[in-house]
Amino acid sequence: MIYLKNVSKVYSKGQPAINDVSIQVDKGEFVFIVGMSGSGKSTFIKLLLKELEVTSGSIRVNGTFVNKLRRRKIPKYRRNIGVVFQDFRLLEDRNVYENVAFAQRVVETSARRIKKNVPEILSLVGLAEKYKSLPTELSGGEQQRVAIARALVNKPSILLADEPTGNLDPKNSFEIMKLLEEINERGTTVLVVTHNSEIVDSMKKRVIKLQRGVIVSDEREGEYTHEG
Repeated sequence: MIYLKNVSKVYSKGQPAINDVSIQVDKGEFVFIVGMSGSGKSTFIKLLLKELEVTSGSIRVNGTFVNKLRRRKIPKYRRNIGVVFQDFRLLEDRNVYENVAFAQRVVETSARRIKKNVPEILSLVGLAEKYKSLPTELSGGEQQRVAIARALVNKPSILLADEPTGNLDPKNSFEIMKLLEEINERGTTVLVVTHNSEIVDSMKKRVIKLQRGVIVSDEREGEYTHEG
């Protein structure tokens, strides 16, 4: 499903942010991408979304060679990848329902389908009763659930979560990770970029560790161990 072969990304100055990285993620996997600040985690996400171009190597996602993708085809490619960020990025002037429905309107989903899909996904993330609430009326954990619902409503095959618990307390962090685990069990491939060692160690998922742009470990039931 996701293949990186000898991928490097060098910015205009300095060391490569990603250096000769090769990764294979199969359909239905749950993978943590971990590493200290500056290890290349954010660059990895941006390369998958084609927000950045590779310097060398190749990336293939769902059969699409990302580095050969023409600009006009990028929006359609991204529809199959849901993204959740640390800072939620919700529309503050719209309620929960409208925040999720917006993602459907962008891809020109019919009004009838929106009325069916949005309540379904809000129920999945445990927010069926909060559909009229504004983001400011929700807790941080609830706001992140809205963000997850918005990322999933178009039924992407891959969910990328970039530090999804970065702004949450431990209780909400574990609840969000359990939700991501449930989503994964329903068939969505999940990649989580994080530096939260407690969560990584407790979930016993595949862990790919980056250090200065290089993969230093890739373990099926890995743990997050800090550099000395």
